[in-house]
Amino acid sequence: MTILDGKKISNDIKDEITEQVKKMKAKGEKVPHLAAIIVGNDGASLTYVASKVRACERVGFESTMVRLSNTTSEIELLDKIEELNQDSNIDGFIIQLPLPPQINTQKVLMAVNPDKDVDGFHPMNFGKMALDMSTFIPATPFGILELLDRYGVETKGKHTVVIGRSHIVGRPMSILMGRKGFPGNSTVTLTHSHTKNITQITSQADIIITALGQPNYLKAEMVKDDVVVIDVGITRVPDENAPKGYVITGDVDFENVSKKASFITPVPGGVGPMTIAMLLKNTLLARERHLQ
Repeated sequence: MTILDGKKISNDIKDEITEQVKKMKAKGEKVPHLAAIIVGNDGASLTYVASKVRACERVGFESTMVRLSNTTSEIELLDKIEELNQDSNIDGFIIQLPLPPQINTQKVLMAVNPDKDVDGFHPMNFGKMALDMSTFIPATPFGILELLDRYGVETKGKHTVVIGRSHIVGRPMSILMGRKGFPGNSTVTLTHSHTKNITQITSQADIIITALGQPNYLKAEMVKDDVVVIDVGITRVPDENAPKGYVITGDVDFENVSKKASFITPVPGGVGPMTIAMLLKNTLLARERHLQ
């Protein structure tokens, strides 16, 4: 059994990006600039955006954090987005989700210039991805592809089962794993809350990618020997014995499933660190687009 170590691979990617930025600076070129908009005071969102800012500092990117109050109107947020769309100094930006209830999330994501949409959420970028065209791939799916690639996990002709159909992970992964090329060329089954006899499906899978958010959902009896397991789930489970009063748990019963798996991601330390690394990679791609 091999652990797909997202912490190590994400650090490798950050080191590679750092070297590229050093070369830009040596030539007197503009370095990539990533901005993040956060509305409100959600603790998890603030922590996540702060980690993105730190990642930018580490690789030598410029970064801007735009903090707006919880009472910000949709019009005010759309005005701020247009400001960033027009700012030639900013290569890419993200809007941290979730947004407060008074704001239409889809309307906001549609307002982002697709050439600056480093999250890969705009319908234009999603459509290009579905058509195998060059575009921004959403950071979490991009990170999963990179893990499979760098560990040389064979995907051609394999049966991939995706659990969950969110627009952020499940649906893009189902498209990407079925595309021509590597990682890809697999036969994909997309499962969700209405899927019947899910164990029958998962027990035939060569690769399982689960993004449900249900702790320890995938059990050992649901998988076959030598399965490849990618666990995208992250849930805070209360635990009085833990220093923070909770533990981070994935969708997979890691202790038992790992005994049958050929490759598996841990939680934490698997897919999570890859997401930020690929956001940096997308920002680098955005800068190259703007220079063309």
